[in-house]
Amino acid sequence: MDENRHIQLETVDIELPDGVRFTQYVAKMPRCAMTLVLNDSHQVLLMRRHRFIIDQWVWEVPGGYVDGAEDVAVAAAREVEEETGWRPTSMEHLVTYQPAIGTLDQPQEIYLARGATSTGSVPDINEAEEVRWFSLGEAEAMIGRGEIIGAATVVGIYGALTLV
Repeated sequence: MDENRHIQLETVDIELPDGVRFTQYVAKMPRCAMTLVLNDSHQVLLMRRHRFIIDQWVWEVPGGYVDGAEDVAVAAAREVEEETGWRPTSMEHLVTYQPAIGTLDQPQEIYLARGATSTGSVPDINEAEEVRWFSLGEAEAMIGRGEIIGAATVVGIYGALTLV
């Protein structure tokens, strides 16, 4: 139906085990890589940005699309630096998941960075209005208050809470 470098939208004919048939919309999007950055005090690096689709300001971990055959961990680290002005000192895979498997095929990989150094650069205003460190407990409370709603950030924070 439609295709560009960010999304492929198509319809597929489905037949369920009981014989029911229907047409389903399917969206395919490129792999994404996000990073939950923790400092030595177990604070998480979050960025505040406006998400126009839901018209809401939210806090998120940095992340974005993996470019072609780019190594996923390299992409995740690149996005941290571009979006926050911090360079991760280590990268380890935390989890891979699909955010909406009933309609959308978009593998999302979350990495854990234990530590980061400031590059001294200021993030592009189009990437983040504000970048701050929060304790994991405060980040968990922000999920409850609806200040963090993106799946990658929620998954990453809950994953990090099990590690510390």
